[in-house]
Amino acid sequence: MGSLEAERTTVGWAARDPSGVLSPYTYPLRDTGPDDVYIKVHYCGLCHSDLHQIKNDLGMSNYPMVPGHEVVGEVLEVGSNVTRFEVGEIVGAGLLVGCCKTCSACESDVENYCSKKIWSYNDVYVDGRPTQGGFAETMIVEQKFVVKIPEGMEPEQVAPLLCAGVTVYSPLAHFGLKKSGLRGGILGLGGVGHMGVKIAKALGHHITVISSSDKKKKEALEDLGADSYLVSSDSSSMQEAADSLDYIIDTVPVGHPLEPYLSLLKLDGKLILMGVINTPLQFVSPMVMLGRKSITGSFIGSMKETEEMLQFWKEKGLSSMIEIVNMDYINTAVERLEKNDVRYRFVVDVKGSKLDQ
Repeated sequence: MGSLEAERTTVGWAARDPSGVLSPYTYPLRDTGPDDVYIKVHYCGLCHSDLHQIKNDLGMSNYPMVPGHEVVGEVLEVGSNVTRFEVGEIVGAGLLVGCCKTCSACESDVENYCSKKIWSYNDVYVDGRPTQGGFAETMIVEQKFVVKIPEGMEPEQVAPLLCAGVTVYSPLAHFGLKKSGLRGGILGLGGVGHMGVKIAKALGHHITVISSSDKKKKEALEDLGADSYLVSSDSSSMQEAADSLDYIIDTVPVGHPLEPYLSLLKLDGKLILMGVINTPLQFVSPMVMLGRKSITGSFIGSMKETEEMLQFWKEKGLSSMIEIVNMDYINTAVERLEKNDVRYRFVVDVKGSKLDQ
């Protein structure tokens, strides 16, 4: 055990209170254990769930908090048991950094559903220390929660895939929705929604983007390649589209009615919830019963699904639509994300930022 003076530290940008304002923060990092990978962060995406956490929207935030869970970086050091990664390799890390490894979810390789999972930040690690995220110079992550980045993929492009990308890919894979020819809906065209359009189109699906206004119609159809666009407040268009979709990926992160969207589903259609919402959602049961429809949810994806999704993304030649910013812009980026003023994901150039000022 080293002395306090010799303890490894790093610099990140942390929120100190529910204002969510981030500023430089120096904190200790554990030494690289036998199963650990020590990573120099190059890029980290900004996700809507980061906003929920730094602003204590869910009432569970602990401060100081360094957010960020779409991490791409370079391996600086590996533990003695690590065989999959080498120093100098570019790797990724996502929302989880720990799990129990013994429950049915862990044994089924869906550790994202482990009841004892450890979040990459705003949680407590097995050593009793608070976890801190990717808006930082360096991180220590157990090898199980580190993924290889396929050769040739640009690191800044990969960052949003480690949460937003796998969040969409996982339910499509799990619910048998990868076959071509399906008709899908993407409700909400933000960071996750734009990934949904890209992945579903690459699977050969006919995709309808559903939004509350026609503000994003041009970009949905022309930039992202959606097949049609539906404004949810246009009752006649919604009526015409009734019983037309096999599934809807609902990415909206605030309370909203479900019934208008349930009406769009075919027999046995699925409404898949992905937005983190802290208020109850309501619907009348016949909307589900009379079409044997399902309201379900999905949470990020497993490590296996993450690696599978990255390979799929590379093979299909897809690209993320991102805006790269430096860390000194992060508080403005947070304000803009709150207003949905980003197309479609902020990615912080951590490596190119001065973190200590």
